[in-house]
Amino acid sequence: MMCSLSNEVPDDPVVSKKSGLLFSRRLVEQHIKEYGKCPITKEELTLDDLLPVKTNKVAKPRPLQAASIPGLLGMFQNEWDALMLSNFSLEQQLHTARQELSHALYQHDAACRVIARLKKERDEARMILAQAERQIPLTTASAANSVVSNGKRAAEDGEMGPDGKKIRPGINPVMIQELTECNSSLSKQRKSRQIPSTLATIDAVERYTQVSSHPLHKTNKPGVLSVDIHPTKDVIATGGVDTNAVLFDRSAGQILCTLSGHSKKVNSVKFVPRDELFVTGSADKTVRVWQGTEDGNYNCRHVLKDHTAEVQAVTIHATHNYFVTASMDNTWCFYDLASGSCLTQVGEASGDEGYTSAAFHPDGLILGTGTSEAQVRIWDVKAQSNVAKFDGHVGPITALSFSENGYFLATAALDGVKLWDLRKLRNFRSFSPYDSSTPTNAVEFDFSGSYLAIAGSDTRVYQVANVKLEWNLIKTFPDLSGTGKVTSVKFGGDAKYLAVGSMDRNLRIFGLPPGDEAEQEKS
Repeated sequence: MMCSLSNEVPDDPVVSKKSGLLFSRRLVEQHIKEYGKCPITKEELTLDDLLPVKTNKVAKPRPLQAASIPGLLGMFQNEWDALMLSNFSLEQQLHTARQELSHALYQHDAACRVIARLKKERDEARMILAQAERQIPLTTASAANSVVSNGKRAAEDGEMGPDGKKIRPGINPVMIQELTECNSSLSKQRKSRQIPSTLATIDAVERYTQVSSHPLHKTNKPGVLSVDIHPTKDVIATGGVDTNAVLFDRSAGQILCTLSGHSKKVNSVKFVPRDELFVTGSADKTVRVWQGTEDGNYNCRHVLKDHTAEVQAVTIHATHNYFVTASMDNTWCFYDLASGSCLTQVGEASGDEGYTSAAFHPDGLILGTGTSEAQVRIWDVKAQSNVAKFDGHVGPITALSFSENGYFLATAALDGVKLWDLRKLRNFRSFSPYDSSTPTNAVEFDFSGSYLAIAGSDTRVYQVANVKLEWNLIKTFPDLSGTGKVTSVKFGGDAKYLAVGSMDRNLRIFGLPPGDEAEQEKS
């Protein structure tokens, strides 16, 4: 009697009631537990269907090969040969599996590249379509309205309403939800945010001196009007009277690229920490959105012509999806970065008053603007409504800066700097660093909210306190340009340096001398 599975005489034979086949109990029970079927007929089979078979216990004779030493050696040789053949077969299977896996990974990588290329082509097609929709005149009347009159450009694109104004799509509920969610997230983060241990100390700021000066703009039209610093890269941008914007690598000490395209001075430059985007506002009444390329240059992606007077300020929303421009035509525009479309234009065109500065609150639902008539206005971005006005300055508002703590607003004008408590909507401190004929041109909080920089005929750094405590003057940097007019100031990361622009063509960097800087990094 032979087992139907092993073809050997079983020690403990059993027979199936259903098929009548003989099995070794150990083998068939294991198979039934795993599969519940007969291993030969594949029919349903249980342990109760097995009957034991009684046989005499017979001692198995030793095979002839095991009866002598040469026979044993032959058996060992055969087993060794079988083992080698099995090992060779396994290696071949492993090699085949590796090849198949490599091919599958290559196909997956190729598919990912194709998907990425298609997404890029889709985005480019959407961008071209949006540009085409904005540039194609919808009616003959709108084309006629594009005539330049009295030095101001009339509407060039977009459908005109019965009141003669362009019809804007507005900020839709989806965008409002996005702005609200961003505000909620940033508010929670601000409450738990701690001052970083890497922030420059007061002692270090007191030792700051000019460490470098870089001539970035043309000599025949000198003047740096705006400065911005990339939040994640050691790159500084400047806008100049020479109609150019320049991107400068501070660590390498060299110009990365010069962006030409505006026909008049560049009043405002802003980095967008997403998709290598960069925005410039100019006195030529246009705003340009630039996009970085793989070779390090920037191409103009959008030319926005919604204002009819000089664009004075650009500010980026915290979502990095939208931005606002403020113009001397007494309007501010809310733009979508991806399409370059103006979603809404707020204000009435006026020949007497215009916006000279603008800045988003760190949480993104409040916009601050300054006017040429010395007024500061606070706007609810969702409703585009004016919710507060601050009076008290003399002369045009030259700069605005919100503190990252969300409670303070600093404004600069001819009469100096005023600090406003946004919770109580009142002025709680004023600085008059210069004489009555010298305006304060720039004011800037650092990202931690620990320092405040003021720029006019020189540059001054104050220690930020609270409403009741004094704001102590830490350091004064003289204007080394010889022009007596510092136009812009910006803190670097962790306030480790200041980037300063003046009415000459140089960008100046103030920080610790190289030896002191190395010691501070070690500590």
